[in-house]
Formats: sequence, C-alpha cells, structure tokens
Amino acid sequence: MQSATPSTIQDFIEDYWDIFAGVFFGMLAYFFHAQHLSHFSTIFAAISIVALSVTVSEVAEILAERLGEPYGSFVLTFSAVAVEIILLFMIMLAGENAKEALETVKSGIISAVIVDMNVLLGLAVFVGGLAFAEQEHNEDTSSTYTTILFISSIALLVPSLLVYTPDGQSKLLKASIIISVMLFLYYLVIYIFQTKTHSHFFKSTARSRILRLKKRKGLAEDEEHEDDYLFEKLPNWVNLAAIFFLIFLVGLMAEIFAHDSQAVFKSLGISAGLAGLVIAIISVSPELITAVKAAKNDQIQRVINIAMGASTVSILLTVPILMALAYFNHIPFTLNFNALQIGALLLTVILAWKTTDNGETNYIEGISHLMFFACFAVIAAFY
Repeated sequence: MQSATPSTIQDFIEDYWDIFAGVFFGMLAYFFHAQHLSHFSTIFAAISIVALSVTVSEVAEILAERLGEPYGSFVLTFSAVAVEIILLFMIMLAGENAKEALETVKSGIISAVIVDMNVLLGLAVFVGGLAFAEQEHNEDTSSTYTTILFISSIALLVPSLLVYTPDGQSKLLKASIIISVMLFLYYLVIYIFQTKTHSHFFKSTARSRILRLKKRKGLAEDEEHEDDYLFEKLPNWVNLAAIFFLIFLVGLMAEIFAHDSQAVFKSLGISAGLAGLVIAIISVSPELITAVKAAKNDQIQRVINIAMGASTVSILLTVPILMALAYFNHIPFTLNFNALQIGALLLTVILAWKTTDNGETNYIEGISHLMFFACFAVIAAFY
C-alpha cells in the first residue's frame, strides 16, 4: 500500500480543516454546555460556527459556478445570509421578550454591515494595496451598491424617527412591518437588476495582473488539486443537501451560543452594542477569509462584490426575514435603531462611496476603513 506523502497530507488538511474543526469544536461546545460552563461553550460554539460557515461558503461557490445566473447568485446570497439570520434569531429566542436581547439583535444587524464594509473591505483593500499599490475594479459596481445601501439606510431611519412623533410608539410595530416589506420588494428589483438587465455592472473591467502573468508564462490554474476536493466531484443536488445539513449544524451551535453567550456577555459587562459586534464578526469571518485571499490574488472586483453585496443582503433580506420570524413567534421586535447605529451606517456608506468611486483602491483607503471600524468599536463598547 502506497503511503501518503507529506504534500498529500498537507493538501488534505488544507481542504478539510474547516469540517473537522467545526465538528470537533462543536462537540466540545455541546459538552461544556451540558456541564453549564458557559464561557467555554460560548467560545467553542463560536469557533465551530465560523469553521462550518467556511465550508458552507466553499460549497456554495462551487454550486454558483456550475449553475450560473440567476441561480448562482441565489445560492451565494442564501448561504451568506443564513448564518447571520440563524445567529440573530437564536439570540432573539434565547432572550424571549427581554429588551437587552432585542437590542443585541438590532446591533447585530447594523454591525454586520459595519464589519462587511469596514473590516472585510478595509482589510482586503489594505492587503491588496500593499501587494499591488493600486487595484482596479468596475466603478459601476461600487456606485450602484453605495446608492442601494444609502437608500436602505434611510429606510431603516424611518421607524427610528417615528418614535419622536405624537403616538409614534404605538405605531412603531406597524411602521417596522411596512418598511420590512418595502426592503424585501426593493431587494427583488435589485436581484433582477443584478442578474438579468445589468449584470455587466458587477463584472470586472480589468483582468488580474497575476492571471495575466500566469497566462504569459503558460501557467494554467492548478485544477488537479481542486478536483481532489470532495465537493467538486459531487452532483449539484448532493452539494445542495450538504449546504442545508451544514446550516443545520450551524443552527445547533447557534442555539448553544445564543443560550450561553447572554450570561457570558452580562458577566463580562459587555454592552448590547459590543455583543452585536461580536456576533457580526463571527458571521462575517468566512467571507473575510475569502475576500483577503481574493485581494492577494489581485481580484479586487470580487472583494467589492463580496463586501457590498453581503452588506446589501444584510439589510434587504436579514431585516425582513427576522421581522417575519419575530412576528410569527409573537416577539415585539421593531426597527427603532439608536442614533449611533444609524449614524455609523450612513457614515460607512459615505466612506465606501468616497474610497471606491473612482474604480481604484490603495492601502491608505483600506486602513481608513479599519480606522473607522476601530472608532465605532470603542463607541459601541461604552455607548
């Protein structure tokens, strides 16, 4: 029998570390949860969620490449938003009608966009800028997304302003439902725009320098290694079933995280705003890994699509779905975000517009986004 070479073992670890880490840390989380050791179960559940989410994103990308548009975008959108929705809904259920739990959910919604647009975009642009000085992307992409995000942010501002009107509090739930429906309908129009009528707005206008160099040297992509990946060999229906199964496992870990993290956050004196930020970082981390890899390969167009596309979905799909889940579970969830959340959201969109409007990015623009996030994190911790 032929023994495995070190390179084969290394390839196996690189391909499947996320699955093994997700299952291993998931079992640890379950064990410590049963032992009522909340600090350990919360940490291990979070690690398991991140690892399993990496697998979900990888399988979804394989399906997206095979199915093409519009089904490819649907699969990617679903996989990106599923983990965030599950985490936030479990927090909502764990806190029942507790005001602090609902504030954590609201913070998580806004923080997901803040993290996508500042940490994910900022870090990827910074890394790419150090490697390539300047990177080019389709300026129609960023222009379209920042417009969508700005209007979506204004929509979220409506219920918050209603509170200050006469009898506004009594009308808050109804207004929140109306805004949620409007956001969902807005997403449907954007989906058609993105996948049917104006798909060229979201495609790269400049070929990666790394890919051009490989082509000149006659170096094709190493597809032999990719073909060894299990999910590359499986049919579409099996991969789709795998995504649902992995999301089910994420749901189990999210339930443990939601149940135990509340006590941990309270014992550590972590505010609802900072707790929402932690949840957002957990849910965004798989996309962050993908974006940084893309930036290092001079694929900044993919970074823009991931960061701004995920942010758009975080508002236009997460908010309506959470609103519907809360309504049918008789949870008094409303969209009255505080001044910090709405202000940070609007400023983030403006910053992203300024740093991407010319179709080029560099490392100073990346570090600027990271600086903005650091300021937001400090305020969230003490707000």
